[in-house]
Amino acid sequence: MSKRGFASDNAATIHPDVLEAIAEANTGHAFGYGHDALTQRVEGLFKELFGRDARAFLVFNGSAANVLSLRAACRPWEAVICAETAHMNVDECGAPEAIAGVKLLTVEGVDGKLTPELIGRRIERIGDEHAVQPGVVSLAQCTELGTVYKLAELDAIAGQARTHGLVVHVDGARLANAAAALEASLTELTAEVDILSFGGTKNGLLAGEAVVILNPSLAEGFEYLRKQSLQLASKMRFLAAQFEALLTDELWLHTARHANLMAARLAELVGELPGLTITRPVETNAVFATVPREAIEVLRRQFDFYVWDEARDEVRWMCSWDTTEEDVERFATAVGHALS
Repeated sequence: MSKRGFASDNAATIHPDVLEAIAEANTGHAFGYGHDALTQRVEGLFKELFGRDARAFLVFNGSAANVLSLRAACRPWEAVICAETAHMNVDECGAPEAIAGVKLLTVEGVDGKLTPELIGRRIERIGDEHAVQPGVVSLAQCTELGTVYKLAELDAIAGQARTHGLVVHVDGARLANAAAALEASLTELTAEVDILSFGGTKNGLLAGEAVVILNPSLAEGFEYLRKQSLQLASKMRFLAAQFEALLTDELWLHTARHANLMAARLAELVGELPGLTITRPVETNAVFATVPREAIEVLRRQFDFYVWDEARDEVRWMCSWDTTEEDVERFATAVGHALS
């Protein structure tokens, strides 16, 4: 049996519909760099999901999608307000600073989430030429801790941003999981958003993310930013083919919903085990828990997963589109044995 674990939805397999779509696109010749019929069809699908003003630009990976979003949204003297746990702050190797040239103004949120009050604390020294000026509020939906912003929370954050003339950016690497959790449409989730990244790799794609621009003023010149940032695919149709499969018949939603359900089932099975404490709300496809270090060492001999916070012995168990109930039950049984 091939190894299966709970390290990341990046570790999952490629959805068979996506593989089939790549194979179907692999016939004949087509213009490169997005000047093909398949890419144009996919751009239309994004408009159906996000609104007729949406402009979608396909890129290779999520870090690039975030950095490109910031390049489009920020002037050189502007900064980005984000949670200290944000992926762009913790796991992008300083790319926003090194490539986009923007400073990150981080705040300590609860379960990875921003609030209008927290954002307000970083809106200071406005008009002071000696100080970097806040230009963007960036939130992750869902957050790095698996939590989701409710629609009312999004509205409140957007209101704070609008009051101070800030652009709203969403890191949507797992936006599909948030939509599934909230039973909300993508247009509802992004009604007050200017620019976002839409994840594919964590939801069954081989490779590919999209920058979706909802504020038309940010789209001007974006094609040049994408090329300059080394993210313009020559054989774009193969990125587009994956998204066509993902966006057709709500495959993106079905896969995300399944991943969420598997995480909920895992939390149910392990939640009452002695010695284990679930540390974050289980709202999407991640389960965070503290487990005795000895049990962690036993489990990691059998399964892949991340120790999220070594000082607290907090682990993260991530479910994916291809996680099965058998996977969950086998792992939960192993957790019980390790704790005993």
